[in-house]
Amino acid sequence: MSVPALLAHDLVRTLGTRRVLDGVSLVAAPGQRIGLIGENGTGKTTLLRLLAGADVPDSGTVVRPESLGFLHQELPFPPTATLSDVLDDALREARLALATLDRLAAALSGDASGGTAPNPEPSGGAGPDPDDLLDRYGTWLERAEELAAWDADRRATLVTAGLGLGHLDPARSVGSLSGGERGRLALAALLVRRPAALLLDEPTNHLDDAAAAFLEEELRGLPGVVIVASHDRAFLDAACTDLIDLDPATDGPTRYGGGYTAYQAAKIAERERWQRRFEEEQDELASLRHAASVTAQQVAHGRAPRDSEKMGYGHTAGRVQQQISRRVRNASRRLEELERTQVRKPPKPLRFQPTTLATTAASGLLVSLRDVRVPSRLSLDRLDVSAGDRVLVTGPNGAGKSTLLAVLAGRLDAAGDVRRRRGLRVALLTQDTVFDRPDLLVHELYAATLGPDRAEAVPLGSLGLLPARARTLPVGELSVGQRRRLALALVIADPPELLLLDEPTNHLSPRLADELEDALGTAGPGAVVVASHDRWLRSRWPGRELALPGTR
Repeated sequence: MSVPALLAHDLVRTLGTRRVLDGVSLVAAPGQRIGLIGENGTGKTTLLRLLAGADVPDSGTVVRPESLGFLHQELPFPPTATLSDVLDDALREARLALATLDRLAAALSGDASGGTAPNPEPSGGAGPDPDDLLDRYGTWLERAEELAAWDADRRATLVTAGLGLGHLDPARSVGSLSGGERGRLALAALLVRRPAALLLDEPTNHLDDAAAAFLEEELRGLPGVVIVASHDRAFLDAACTDLIDLDPATDGPTRYGGGYTAYQAAKIAERERWQRRFEEEQDELASLRHAASVTAQQVAHGRAPRDSEKMGYGHTAGRVQQQISRRVRNASRRLEELERTQVRKPPKPLRFQPTTLATTAASGLLVSLRDVRVPSRLSLDRLDVSAGDRVLVTGPNGAGKSTLLAVLAGRLDAAGDVRRRRGLRVALLTQDTVFDRPDLLVHELYAATLGPDRAEAVPLGSLGLLPARARTLPVGELSVGQRRRLALALVIADPPELLLLDEPTNHLSPRLADELEDALGTAGPGAVVVASHDRWLRSRWPGRELALPGTR
C-alpha cells in the first residue's frame, strides 16, 4: 500500500468579480513538503481549500488521498468536547489498525477468542480463507506502519507537550481554551492522526520558538504530502522541500526547489531575466516600427541620379525599391508576430522605499529608562536608546514587549524613571490597527493624517506598501493586512526620530518583509526599536537585542 500523491490540474476559481486562481496545476508526491507563498490575495488559502475539498473550483480537477487533514480555523468539535475527546478521535484510526491486526492474527493462529475489533471485510459463511486472512493482515500491517500506530499514544503525549499544551487538564473543555490554544490543539490532532496529505494554513501562528521548531521536525518526519501556506520565512526554510510562488510571473505560478533561502536567490535571478527579456523585446519593437514606417522613406531612391548612374538609373531604382519593399514586409511581419506574443511588462513590485528613517539628524540620548515597572506587565531595570540605535526586543508572550513600546512612546505611564529628550518626535506602529474614519478613502486618510504638503512630497504609491486598487478603497473595506500596511505607511512617510514597531512583519509577504528589514537595518539618524517574534528577522537583526524574561 503506497502513500498516494495529491494532484491538481488547471484549477480556476473566481471570487466575486476577481479571478483568484487561473489555471493552477501541481503534483505533490509523498515526502514533498510544498510551501505556498505570495502577496496577500494571491490565492494561497483559496488553493488550500480547493485541494482539501472545502471549496469547489469553477473548472479543473483535484485528485486527493482518501486520508487528508486540513487545518481549519476552528476545531470541528462542540465547545463541550474535552481535550481527551479530540485526541481520542485523532487516535481512532491507529487504534483500529492495531485492534484489527490483533483479531486477524488470532484468526490466523486459530485463537477464536482473540480480538474484538469489527471485521472490516467480512468473509462468507464457509469460514475464513487463510490466504484472504494473510492478504488482509498485510494490508492492515502496512496501514498501521503508515500511521506509526504502535507509537501513537506516546506520540499524542509528545505532540501536545511539543506544541505547548502539555500542562492542560485532559478533561478541560474545548470551549474554555483561548483561540491560540484551540489552534494548537487542532494542529496537534492532525499531527497525531498522520494523514496521507496534510494541508496547513499559517500553522506557526500562536507558536513560540520551541513549538515552531517542534512542528518543523514533525513535518520532516511525515511520509505523506504536506502543503502549507505561510508567511513564516524561517519555517519555510526549515520545513519545505519546494515553494510555489503565486505572485504574478510570465508563465503563471512558479515552483522552486528548496527552502526560502534558495527561493530568494532564484527569485532575484528570475525577475532580472523577465525585466531583461521585456526590455530587449521593447527595443526590438521600436526598431521594427521604425523599419516599417520610416526606413522606406529614408532609404528610398529619392535623390537625383549621378551622371555615372544615368544610363542604368531605371534598373537600379527598381532593384532598390524591391529590396526596400522586402525589408519593410519582413519587418511588418515580425512586428505583427512580436506584438501578439510579446512578454508583458513585469508588474511593479511592492517596494518599501523610505528616503530616510528620520527627517532630522538627531544625536545623543533620546530615551532613558531606569527601574521601570508596570504591574503584571513589565519589569525593566535599564534601557537607553540613542540616535541611530537599532534595538530588537524579544521574549515570550506576556513578557511585556508591547508594554515597553507603549512606555517608550509615552502612551503608558509607568513607575520608575522615564526620561525623553525634549521635543522628541516618536511614532508607534501597534499590533492592532484601528482607524477613526473608516469611511474615508485610503488616499484621503493618508493626506488628512500627514497633511497635504507631506502627502504630496511622499506619495503613498512611492512607498510600495499598497497596490493602486487598494489606495482608492474606503479604509473600512481594507483587509487586516492592508490596514496594517496603511498604518506602516503613515509612520514611515513622515519619519520620526524614534520609530517603534510592534511585530512589523505581521501580514507582510515574505518578500516585503525582507525589504522592510533591509530598510530598518540601514544606518541613519533615526532610532528604531522593534518588538518581534519573527525568527527570520531576529536571526538577521543588525543591531542589539533586549531579551525580556518570560516571568516577572
